[in-house]
Formats: sequence, structure tokens, C-alpha cells
Amino acid sequence: MAAMITSMLIIPRKPTINLSTFHRTLASKRCRISSNATATSFKPCSSQRSIDVKRRSGNYKSPFWDFDYIQSLNSEYKEERYLRRASALKVQVKMLMEEAVRSLEAVEQLELIDNLQRLGISYHFVDQIKNILNALQNDKHGKNYQTMERNLYSTALEFRLLRQHGFEASQELFDDFKNMEDGEFKASLGEDTKGLLQLYESSFLLTQGENTLDQAREFATKFLQKNLDQKLIIDENLLLLVHHALEIPLHWSVPRTNARWFIEAYERRSDMNPIVLELAKLDFNIVQAIHQEELKHVSR
Repeated sequence: MAAMITSMLIIPRKPTINLSTFHRTLASKRCRISSNATATSFKPCSSQRSIDVKRRSGNYKSPFWDFDYIQSLNSEYKEERYLRRASALKVQVKMLMEEAVRSLEAVEQLELIDNLQRLGISYHFVDQIKNILNALQNDKHGKNYQTMERNLYSTALEFRLLRQHGFEASQELFDDFKNMEDGEFKASLGEDTKGLLQLYESSFLLTQGENTLDQAREFATKFLQKNLDQKLIIDENLLLLVHHALEIPLHWSVPRTNARWFIEAYERRSDMNPIVLELAKLDFNIVQAIHQEELKHVSR
């Protein structure tokens, strides 16, 4: 069942009031009262007319989000048939994750988790994700972990996902990518755009005093921007991710809004999983329909 994505709901805001201008305007209209022992006199307002008051124009359009419009919102995705389809897809994705543990390399399991998170559907698979990360965390000397290529990309991806889910992950994981002489990140890493992107995203999960992650963010930002400026990124999907990350990193983004963006990016990828993609689209529309109903309720 093909699921179409509806546009995000963005509520326009009224222009904000500049309090400084408001108070100056109020003062220009007010007459001052001076008192002495014999009489009370009024100082005319005309004496204050030298104040230059910049008035904000009130000629803005009324928002179209009035009561009638909100109550007219309707979405077919609240219907039972879509909920049933979403439930069936969730079962298939759970089976996919169970198969991933048995047959995929550790880094591929991490990539699957990362995709589910970016698509905004990882909340359906909390237990499965915890199990995968637990297994990787407890299998430091196991075959699956040892066969994972310890490059910058896989190390940074593992670090970020472990920290996001409350597992212990030390910044010392990145020490292997530093020069022993000066403690700086190796300049040769500047050519690894895929690894730099993961290092950049990981650096935003730092805690106070973690200088390595501060250093990592500065290093990754510098070389990602350089690779963009010099047009060194050939992969269009990677280029899109780098542009988006430099604009707003994952850790600072709004998950639901970011999911809307990533669904389109994921759909263009050659390794896209159609079951995962369909669930992501359907879930987005179902959640949006729920939000519309909630908005209608609170506006009554």
C-alpha cells in the first residue's frame, strides 16, 4: 500500500511587539504632572513631541488558522485500515531486526538502528534496539565485534548510538585517530567524508570537560566545509547529508521535522529497504493525523 506524505503543519505567528517601542509610544502620549507647595500644574504633552517613535505597522494578514479552519482538518490516515497496515509493517521490521542480529555485521546493525532513528520510527523498536546495543557492548571480545572494521566511521557511529541510548562510551575511543606527537586528529582523516560526518554528529553528545569531543567537532567541521567548498564529495546522498548536518546537527534537530526530511533522502538511496520506507511514511502520516485531532480538540 503506497502511503503519500502530507505536508508539515506550520502555524504562522503574529508579529511580536517590540516592548521598547511600545513604552516610548506610551510615554509620548502621557502628560507629566509636577507639584509644588502651592499648586499642581500640568506639563503639556507637546513638549515631548521631539521623541521619534517608530510605529510598527499593524497591516499584517490575519492567520488562516482560525477556528473553522482547524475544525475542518481531516486526514484519512486515522482510519483503521492504515493502523492495521502499520501494525503489520512493524511486525515485519521486528523480524528484520532479529535477522540482522544473526546475519549482519556489527556496523550494518548500527546503520539499521541509525536509519530507524532518522526516519522517526525507532520508538516502535526500543527493546530490539536495546538488545542489539547490549549485545555489541557485552561482546567486546566476541567474533562479531572483532570483525568490525575499526575505522573512523564505524567507531563514531557506535559511540553516538551507545551514548544516545544510555550506554557507557568513552571519548578515548577516538584516541586511535590522533597523532601521538601533538594529540591532534590525523590530517589524513580529512579525506574520509563519511567518517568525518559521523565524528561531527558524535561530537554533539559531549559532556563537560571532554576536550577530545570539542576538538573533534572543530576538526570535523573544518574538513567537511572544506570538502564542500572544493566539491570533493561525489556521492550525492552523502553530499545531501553533509549539507543538512552543517546546517543543523542531529542532536539539535526536532526529530519529527528531521524525519520528514530524511524520508525523502532515504527514498533516493540504492540500499533503501521498501518495508522500512513504507512504515516511515505511514507512521508520519498517522502521527500527523493524531496531532490534527488533538489540535481540533484543544481549540474547542
